[in-house]
Amino acid sequence: MLPPYTHLIVRRDGPVEHVLLNRPDVRNAFNEDLIAELTAWAGAIASDTSVRVAVLGGMGKVFCAGADVTWMAKTIHYSEEENIRDATNASQMFGALNSLPVPLIGRVHGAALGGGAGLAAVCDVVVADDEAIFGFTEVKLGIIPAVISPFALAKVGRSAARELFLTGQRFSAARAREIGLVHAVVPAPELDGVIDVYIKEFLGAGREAIAAAKALISVVSALPIESAMPITARAIAARRVSPEGQEGLTAFLEKRRPRWSDA
Repeated sequence: MLPPYTHLIVRRDGPVEHVLLNRPDVRNAFNEDLIAELTAWAGAIASDTSVRVAVLGGMGKVFCAGADVTWMAKTIHYSEEENIRDATNASQMFGALNSLPVPLIGRVHGAALGGGAGLAAVCDVVVADDEAIFGFTEVKLGIIPAVISPFALAKVGRSAARELFLTGQRFSAARAREIGLVHAVVPAPELDGVIDVYIKEFLGAGREAIAAAKALISVVSALPIESAMPITARAIAARRVSPEGQEGLTAFLEKRRPRWSDA
């Protein structure tokens, strides 16, 4: 049972969890409460084996416009230690979303700015409306995209980051797709149809295999090939002898669907 939320709307559709940021009056901007609720939601999903896919979207006209002005005004008066604590909470939220053992699909419409672009970066797949605007806009406020930087850099790379982090300029969904932040760009009425296609693909794969593949990407991408090779050998060996791996391989040889596809 998920806890009650004030700033999130959560809906379960079979094995698919839908979560919406629910602060439309402030363009779904972050404050301490939204950060705490997203962190709690991620923890609940990570331990719920009945969930196989999660979809993250936003209520109203915008996916997420970054940080709440009222929240930012409070931080002006924080000490450095208080700011560290505040930023650490945000960092842990992004980390919890990034490391979910199930695929996280981002449904982006309107705008994803600052921390909103960070949310896109921690999603495994992002489907964006073709008029959506993105931006790592922090430098325009005299600050930096520090907390989201590990996740954004992993998606867009150093070259794009050097342009977009340093200018703070806004960019189109098409550009976001070019640099790897977004995976599909479609007219707004087609968002859910494309997301449904991705959901079907994810449900056709083993839940444990997806979790292992996601963890493997994180580990292997940070290693030289020579160091990664023994890790990858152990990883595939573990999956081959696992119950899910045995079922998948047997189903392939027997020319039938694996049992999880019928769940």
